[in-house]
Amino acid sequence: MKKSNQEAADKITFKNLRRWYFFALWTIALTIILSQILVQYNLKQQLSDSKIINISGKQRMLSQKIIKEVLILNYVVDNAKKQEIAHLKTVLSLWKNNQNALENGSDTLAFPKEKSETLSKLYREIKPSFNNIAEATNTFLSNLEQQNSFENNQKLVQTILKNESIFLSKMNQIVSQYDIEAHEKVTEQRKIEYWIFAFTLFVLLMEFFFIFKPTNKKIENLIAKLLASEKKALKLAYDTEIISEIKENSVKELKSLNHAMENTLLYCRIAPDGSIIHVGEKFAKLLNYTKFSSNKKFSEVLTTDEKEQINIDRIIFEKQRSGWQGEIKISNKENQTIWLDLSMVPVMIKKDELELLIVCFNITERKKAQREVERLNLENSNEKINQQKIISSKIVENQENEQNRIAKEIHDGIGQMLTGLKFSLESINLEDKEKSAQKIEYLKKLSLDIIKGVRTATFNLMPPELSDHGIVSSLAKLTQELSKLTGKEILFYNKTDFDQRLDSLIEINIYRLTQEAINNAIKYAESSHIIVQLSHSETLLSVIIDDNGKGFDINAVDKKRNSESGMGLLFMKERIQYINGRVFIKSIPGEGTRITFNIPI
Repeated sequence: MKKSNQEAADKITFKNLRRWYFFALWTIALTIILSQILVQYNLKQQLSDSKIINISGKQRMLSQKIIKEVLILNYVVDNAKKQEIAHLKTVLSLWKNNQNALENGSDTLAFPKEKSETLSKLYREIKPSFNNIAEATNTFLSNLEQQNSFENNQKLVQTILKNESIFLSKMNQIVSQYDIEAHEKVTEQRKIEYWIFAFTLFVLLMEFFFIFKPTNKKIENLIAKLLASEKKALKLAYDTEIISEIKENSVKELKSLNHAMENTLLYCRIAPDGSIIHVGEKFAKLLNYTKFSSNKKFSEVLTTDEKEQINIDRIIFEKQRSGWQGEIKISNKENQTIWLDLSMVPVMIKKDELELLIVCFNITERKKAQREVERLNLENSNEKINQQKIISSKIVENQENEQNRIAKEIHDGIGQMLTGLKFSLESINLEDKEKSAQKIEYLKKLSLDIIKGVRTATFNLMPPELSDHGIVSSLAKLTQELSKLTGKEILFYNKTDFDQRLDSLIEINIYRLTQEAINNAIKYAESSHIIVQLSHSETLLSVIIDDNGKGFDINAVDKKRNSESGMGLLFMKERIQYINGRVFIKSIPGEGTRITFNIPI
């Protein structure tokens, strides 16, 4: 909508600019035509004025010529010839005609009839002298032709000479006046030309600001739009070519897909009433569908069991609008049971024309595999129950052994030291100060050994470091104590500076798992160097125990479930599962073992 409004506005603007443009062109044309008319008129006037000035000057020359010839005929030539008299008559006639044309105007000579007041006055003043000269000359010529007396001609010559000076003076004034008026006309014409020139410049300036500049801007915008449109057109052509190529590829892919669907997928198209429209080749082979069975309903082709047919017809009737997906069991003509994962999708081909697309997957083998898995799971469950019984008995046995070990340590170690402490105290003779002092020193040492034994026993049961300071401090203490007790190099590294407290159940299990792994490295791997590394991320805590022991074959140990080493790894896996963790064991015979515990935090 916005684009159409903009186009309409552009059309209106261009229409107005076109009108102004034509108006400006007509104005300039009219100005040029008017200027040309005025120029031609003034040129014509100037030509007329120059001709008038020329004729006026010629009148003076003719008057002088008349006087000259009159004097020659009167004083020089005794017998006037007809030729000379005729020539004088011609000059006189020309002089009179020119004077008449100057005074009264002439269409032939393009002399104006209207004159200025000054010129009219001058012509009135010169007229008596002109008439006197003309009449005297005519009389003089008549006397010459009739050969009258010389005295009459002498008077006529004096009259001519007397009026000739007045005529020449007035003609000079007339010529000057013509020159003045011609100059005024030229000056006036120059002013008019200046005004026309200024008006033309004004029109051109207005055209520049109100027509050419906006038009130039519009044309620039139009060219920019045309260039952008050209770019878009090129891009559109390129996109069209790509789309055409994609379309061709899509058609090829659709053909390939159709071929693949026909030969790989179990699919068909049916009408909402259950009648078959099309069946794929692979599905037709599975159902033994032929042209002879094309008049049957889909449920009848799918299975021979009537109950199954009724169930399929019910699904088609109820779910033809919403679609359906599920597993169905069918029986073919050979009474073989086939399981299908069937999806029914409604497809609107045309308005109010519905089809159902049926896509199936043969899951018979999967169903068989599921039954086999269920059977194996049942067996595994029984085996797992047996393993749990073994684990429970081993746990009880280990607890008993641990209790016996602790009791033996207390009886053989702490008990005997306490008994020795009792006998030593009873044997002290305070009178013998020297021996008493020796026995007291011995009792001090014995007391320290008893305290150390008690601490070792309690440390093995539940280290106080764990409940007081957390897993990091307890692991550091564990590696330090075991390193002192065993003489092996056992090191602990907190790589990511973990300092969080965890749930007590998680901490005690991490502690026991690490303790078990270190004890295994000491007891079975015969390692001399053990490294315990602790690191963490936002969601995971990792404890890695590396040793340089003799290593072992993990697969061989897994098979020996009843061996002591096999049960130790099993206990680790069971314990790590209590805290939702995972254990990874990597061991190379002759090189060492790495055990990794990953616990979510």
